[in-house]
Amino acid sequence: MIVSNMEIIPGKHIKEHLGLVQGSTVRTKHVGRDIMASLKNIFGGELLGYTELLSESREEAVDRMKQQAQAIGANAVINVRFSTSSVTQGAAELFAYGTAVVLE
Repeated sequence: MIVSNMEIIPGKHIKEHLGLVQGSTVRTKHVGRDIMASLKNIFGGELLGYTELLSESREEAVDRMKQQAQAIGANAVINVRFSTSSVTQGAAELFAYGTAVVLE
């Protein structure tokens, strides 16, 4: 499955547009990560626990989007975008969406 943030795939022809596909995950903060983040606020530096959490969330959202695309017969998802939103205090949604297409 080709996944791209571009509207076209160079060297490929879009045979059919199948429509919007999406995937999301909602994650909460972890107490251990919060403690480490508090220490980093004092001393500075990257919040590795949160970096890992966001990376895992993006991967899960993209996997779900690809599964939805595959279920409707797509072999690519183009114009992929990400969005985040706060669901409740301490929890956020990461949302991936794009256009499912059939490429030749």
